[in-house]
Amino acid sequence: MSKPLPQAIFLMGPTASGKTDLAIRLRQQLPVELISVDSALIYKEMDIGTAKPDARELSLAPHRLIDIRDPAQSYSAADFRADALKEMADIVAAGRIPLLVGGTMLYYKALLEGLSPLPAADPEVRAEIEREAEEKGWQALHEELVRIDPVSGARIHPNDPQRLSRALEVFRISGKTLTELTKTQGESLPYKVHQFAITPKDRAVLHQRIEQRFDKMIEAGFEQEVRALYERGDLHPDLPSIRCVGYRQMWEYLDGKCDLDEAVFRGICATRQLAKRQITWLRSWKDLTWLDSSDVDKALQTVTNSVRCDV
Repeated sequence: MSKPLPQAIFLMGPTASGKTDLAIRLRQQLPVELISVDSALIYKEMDIGTAKPDARELSLAPHRLIDIRDPAQSYSAADFRADALKEMADIVAAGRIPLLVGGTMLYYKALLEGLSPLPAADPEVRAEIEREAEEKGWQALHEELVRIDPVSGARIHPNDPQRLSRALEVFRISGKTLTELTKTQGESLPYKVHQFAITPKDRAVLHQRIEQRFDKMIEAGFEQEVRALYERGDLHPDLPSIRCVGYRQMWEYLDGKCDLDEAVFRGICATRQLAKRQITWLRSWKDLTWLDSSDVDKALQTVTNSVRCDV
């Protein structure tokens, strides 16, 4: 008989949905170790605006893959997959269960399904695309993408220069379209995964939580945190770290493009949009059990019962 696969738990959900609180309580009930699945929590010096677990929370439930990059550095889904697989193997070797908690859905997808063999970014090709965009406009480049890759052209909006540039870059480097290359997936995850998503049933409750969280961030010194990054001199708005929700808007304030109240308003709106995208992604997710964050006790019982049934 083949050896049963080790267990793992995915605890997903939109921002401000209560993932961290539930994860801490799960650690008190189950033999789990937490791995952060968050593209913002990886950065050092970015604590307040990312709602990074504080010292008390980390003492109750240490998180792996937090504070592993400087804000000037990049970190890809492939980097995450490699790091997460290593951490998961270490946790299983210690006789415990990996609990992956966070809201970066692309990371979960990369971990669960593997990665397509896409070429690495080429700065020269990317710069050439940027120059063409300045000369012709992104609409013309989108029309080019539609000609060479109709599927990606239909999926990527002309006003999404980051994804549009990447799709063209992939074709110019490899000679193959993004659609062709993404049909080939990498190695799937060798775990039995229990997949959960937590969110309030009422969207208005989530919006209220987002606004309250942002207000608390401002009270805790978010402006000063971003100012310290701004004054380093080696960071800029095109970096993934500074594009994080909240940081981008506060950076615009420090650049003199808006006042503080406008930056806060934009930050709250952007966070709501992020939550909406996360929920939309999760609604198409397979084998997912939804949890109501307004009833944490029931959510806790649902997860623990699922895992214990398979022990």
